[in-house]
Amino acid sequence: NETLLRLEHTPKLVIAALNGHTVGGGLEIAMAADLRIARRGAGKVGLPEVSLGVLPGTGGTQRLTRLIGHSRAIQLMTEGTNTDFDQAERMGLVNRVMDADSTEDFLAQVMAYARQFVRPAKASLAVGNIKRACQSGGQLPLEQGLALERELQAQLFNSEDAKEGLNAYVEKRTAAFSGR
Repeated sequence: NETLLRLEHTPKLVIAALNGHTVGGGLEIAMAADLRIARRGAGKVGLPEVSLGVLPGTGGTQRLTRLIGHSRAIQLMTEGTNTDFDQAERMGLVNRVMDADSTEDFLAQVMAYARQFVRPAKASLAVGNIKRACQSGGQLPLEQGLALERELQAQLFNSEDAKEGLNAYVEKRTAAFSGR
């Protein structure tokens, strides 16, 4: 659990590429990522631990509930069945399903998708603060979450990236973020 918590709390955006059956502990690891991208037809997801007389004990009960809701999470875990990636996307467990002819093609698509979240295309400080606001703020009462959001926004307004982003917008050009 400590390793998965560190993965969740890193300011970097973590993307899991699902290219095969992702069940049990594999799904528990994938759920600790910020985004889950799957290759259509390459496998299924599930938490079948109930069939072994145990529960998904590496954070699976908590992360699945937060991702897809209380009732659906209980259903998925107590049935112990696996579901295809398209259904998992409809549930909100998988963020995107991609068509790919091979593993190499799929991984190339995932890498191309991931590049949109890093500099110079995106401000890495803003990405990290968005992640923190969602993770930490989502566990707080609304008023405290809004206060956290304001605090993080104030930090960003003092960054070089915010100045660059606002100047680029006014000048009608693409921003080139530096991560500072």
